[in-house]
Amino acid sequence: MEDEIIKTGTLDAELDFSFVRSSGPGGQNVNKVNSKAELRFSIINSVILSESQKSIISEKLKSKISDDSVLILTCQTSRSQLENKELVREKFYALINKVLKPKKIRTGTKPTVASKEKRLQQKRENAEKKERRREF
Repeated sequence: MEDEIIKTGTLDAELDFSFVRSSGPGGQNVNKVNSKAELRFSIINSVILSESQKSIISEKLKSKISDDSVLILTCQTSRSQLENKELVREKFYALINKVLKPKKIRTGTKPTVASKEKRLQQKRENAEKKERRREF
């Protein structure tokens, strides 16, 4: 992706992974295997992110950040611990890049004369059609 703000892999040294038991159905193996991946990223202690990036992330991801400013993401879609780890890592980079991407400024435009005339013509045709229905 050319429009990435944070390249995938640049923050890997600052990510902490832990694995816990996944919820839901799983058969006999469910109570023995820790397959749910939990990613923790300390925003304040990040060396790579700038102060402005830290504040943007803290503001926009309030619901996913704990009181000690740690971003917590989880993934339990797969039965494989390694696959869940990769999925949560991809989810993390996608989320960070989405949050840090500047919002596009919308420029207001006005409808053209032709589009106004076309809309009025369609309204007239529709009104005539309904008027013809009443005559019966």
